[in-house]
Amino acid sequence: MRFLRRFLARLKNFAIGRRDDKRLREEMEEHLALQTAENLRGGMAPAEARRQAVLKFGATQAIREDYHSERGLPFFENLLQDVRFALRMFAKSPGFSAIAILTMALGIGATTAIFSLVNVTLLHPLPYPHPEELVRIEDDLPGAGTTDAGISIPEFKDLQRSGIFQYVVLQIFGSANLTGASQPSRMQYEGVSPAYFAMLGVKPQLGQTFDPQDQTPGFTQDVVISDGLWKRAFGSDPHIVGKNLRGDNDLYRVIGVMPPGFRDPGRTVGERNTEQWAALGFEEDPAHPPSRSLRLPLETVGRLKPGLTVEAAQSQMDALVASMRKQFPGDYPADSEWTVRLVPLKENLVGNVRQSLILLLSAVALVLLIGCVNVANLLLARASARSREMAVRQALGAARKRLVWQLLTEGLLLSLLGGVAGVVILFCMKGFLLRLIPESMPRLNDLSINWTVMLFALAASIAAGVIFGLAPARQAGRLNLANTLRAEGRGSKGSTHQTRTRRVLVVTEFALSLVLMVAAGLLLRSFWELYKAPLGFNPQRVMSVQLWLPSPNDDKTDIYATAAQEAVFARELLRRSRLLPGVQEAALGSEPSIPLRHDRNPSALIVEGRETKSKQPPLIERSQVTPGYFHLLEIPLLRGRLFNDGDDEKAPQVAVINRAMAETYWPDEDPLGKRLKVGRGRAGVGQRASKTWITIVGVVADARTESLTNASVPQIYLSLYQETPKELAIFLRGDLNASAIPEEVRAMVQSVDPELPVYGAQTLDDAVSASLEQRRFSMNIVAAFAITALLLAALGIYGVISYLVSERTQEIGIRLALGARRGTILQMVLRQGLGLAMAGAGLGLVGSVIMSHLMAGLLYGVMPTDPLTFVGVTLVLTGVALAACYIPARRAMRVDPMIALRSE
Repeated sequence: MRFLRRFLARLKNFAIGRRDDKRLREEMEEHLALQTAENLRGGMAPAEARRQAVLKFGATQAIREDYHSERGLPFFENLLQDVRFALRMFAKSPGFSAIAILTMALGIGATTAIFSLVNVTLLHPLPYPHPEELVRIEDDLPGAGTTDAGISIPEFKDLQRSGIFQYVVLQIFGSANLTGASQPSRMQYEGVSPAYFAMLGVKPQLGQTFDPQDQTPGFTQDVVISDGLWKRAFGSDPHIVGKNLRGDNDLYRVIGVMPPGFRDPGRTVGERNTEQWAALGFEEDPAHPPSRSLRLPLETVGRLKPGLTVEAAQSQMDALVASMRKQFPGDYPADSEWTVRLVPLKENLVGNVRQSLILLLSAVALVLLIGCVNVANLLLARASARSREMAVRQALGAARKRLVWQLLTEGLLLSLLGGVAGVVILFCMKGFLLRLIPESMPRLNDLSINWTVMLFALAASIAAGVIFGLAPARQAGRLNLANTLRAEGRGSKGSTHQTRTRRVLVVTEFALSLVLMVAAGLLLRSFWELYKAPLGFNPQRVMSVQLWLPSPNDDKTDIYATAAQEAVFARELLRRSRLLPGVQEAALGSEPSIPLRHDRNPSALIVEGRETKSKQPPLIERSQVTPGYFHLLEIPLLRGRLFNDGDDEKAPQVAVINRAMAETYWPDEDPLGKRLKVGRGRAGVGQRASKTWITIVGVVADARTESLTNASVPQIYLSLYQETPKELAIFLRGDLNASAIPEEVRAMVQSVDPELPVYGAQTLDDAVSASLEQRRFSMNIVAAFAITALLLAALGIYGVISYLVSERTQEIGIRLALGARRGTILQMVLRQGLGLAMAGAGLGLVGSVIMSHLMAGLLYGVMPTDPLTFVGVTLVLTGVALAACYIPARRAMRVDPMIALRSE
């Protein structure tokens, strides 16, 4: 408390410093006047009386400074004085100030922009109470080669009774047709356990959410809707609670509306946001208890007990799994290696973007560091010109420490002004930044320039100011007073130490630039390798348009319940699609048949006559298509036959597989005629594998329809006329008007069934491009940073060589006067630049090897130590360095010996 009172008193004195100083001067003047009067009475002359009074009193300025240091805040007073002096110096050198501030603005602005993305994605907690307690629960079967294999209902009950969680909920995602308005539309729905909203700890803005204790099996008739659906479909009706909506021909009662900022933490990241939540009770039927081996493709999320860490919960979960394996050895054989993983929900949402974001933040940090080195070089050159000024100030009594603090203050002020300019630029360009970021980036809607981002910008500005302000400050601290004052003229050429420091800075800048350019080169080569990789299908002149067939809870009201009913609709749809303007071919497929535009659709696979390692069957990617699908996409047939119009509900079930599946399950056999059973996938949650055997009739070539990075994903295609998929895609090939097709297809579909929504129109070329957007974003940003670094490095080496040439002007003049050829002078200067470039290249290559191995997970088709990239980038950067040296080298070559000798 005593310290606080003293500080407050000093702060008060600091605030009224001018008035206090005026009073002190008046008191001192009164004292001097009294002493002078006394001296006059002693017979002294007036001038001598005043002089003796001053000598007896002491140095008035020192007394004032001692008084203020005792009663004021000298640190803040000195800081304000230094800031005022720095601003005057900046005003005297507007060109230098503008360049330094702009360099810092670009560096800090870019760094802050990338940090804002990293902050919202990796650092900012999920917008729920105690988000660290939320975990994703994933079942793995390493023995069967399966991860996240789904969960069985008995296992779900085990988790609820385990004592590890406050709540455990299951989620199933899908679509539904919202009808009753002027135009049918599609909405993203989610079936969740009744405890879902209680687990997240969120409340609605209107009405209520589900009762966590509800034990009703199956779907209830109550739903909660999003703020977006409330506004879009119901015009923000304040009396919406209690009203009905019709989804997939079923009536539901709206019991609540979620607030505007609420977003589901599940698979909606980067996709359509969930608009409706329906309570779904996953209760066991005592008469027909479900099997533990029947795994449902559901997502499982839990909230840990308070105070329980993820690590401690995982330990308890491992013990529970071990107990279950002993208790039910038939359901969990040892060779299945069943395990359960707890993944923090935030980590699960971030997915595979963490490495890309860290790379971007590292790249922009290197650019900021290179900018700091450039400004440090500018300040060193300026310090050289001000060395005589600093020497004179020291000779007049200024302490070295005081001068060092002043130069550091100038550096910090430059950086802070640059940081302010960078943040202003960031605010102005926020919309442009959002357009650059791919839509698949998680939590993009939460991106904002908040106080965390502002504090980061402040910290980056201070750190940058200290980094580039240290070099000139240390230079002032090591100034040789006598030598500097003896130097003629107002300037100085600088010391050997200063020259060495500038060279070290340029070598560092060159090395950092090389690291960044190698990273950009590797990403560019990787992107090119992926871009030119054969797709296995032809996306040109092809569009896909999606529609959703209703799937009501009561099968009796489903007009597309059987394969025969849906086939009639599909054939009519195909017939009318071929009549659309410009259409040459048409085909239908389920949503998973759209290349590169769907979630994984794993289904259980049982191969006839083949024992699996465990009771858990392997999973396979499946889709349903009409006969024209393969020809339309130009996926070649390798053996057997494709589907035909006769492969309908009355014919034996058949399948076409890709080469990867044939080589995986029948490596040394002919797969034609082999039989298998396939589960219904996500669209048919809770259903076992098909009851009838499916015969393989054809093998097609592998196509990169699941992932551009992997063409060898085993896939199976079923005849759409023998299945009942609800989410369909219409494929059209021809000379299509991309802007008119969506409306033409909508009119065509609704002429067959006016209750069906049409959405998701996209060319397959756009789908391929969209699948590359994250890689393209990372490549473009890193490439932009690399080009910036290249320019900064060129400016840095140009500045150093220019400085060295100006320092050696007399030497060059003497050499020329003694007969040296001008070509020799050119080589001498270029050799100096090349030496700096080679030193930087050596350090940069070491850093590049480390960086390339850290980013190996982002590369495709190129080794982290790709010699072409390393050699090519080194040659380019060295060439740029030599080009930057050439201008001062030509200036050195044209030096007039007489003028150079007279200048000294």
